Amino acid sequence: MEQKKVIKKAAALSYEAGEGAPKITALGKGEIAEKIIQTARQNDIPVFENSSLIETLINLDLGSEIPPELYSVVAEILVFISEVDGKQREKIRKAE
Repeated sequence: MEQKKVIKKAAALSYEAGEGAPKITALGKGEIAEKIIQTARQNDIPVFENSSLIETLINLDLGSEIPPELYSVVAEILVFISEVDGKQREKIRKAE
């Protein structure tokens, strides 16, 4: 049987307090997705993997706000990022 080649997909979201909803700041497939992930890791930005979410995000426009039906999933991501940030801050405090 022939194997399907998996094409990597990635999106970057940003959110500023006071804004309506998180916005899509980067979208890509293949090499562009790899660059998005690489850039995030190089800048200590947490990477969250969710295949069903990326399938929805990849069809949206760059710069657009996420739609209301994705709020709960994105809220989970924000909690994840908050936890990762808290752990990193704790490591820094212990190292000082």
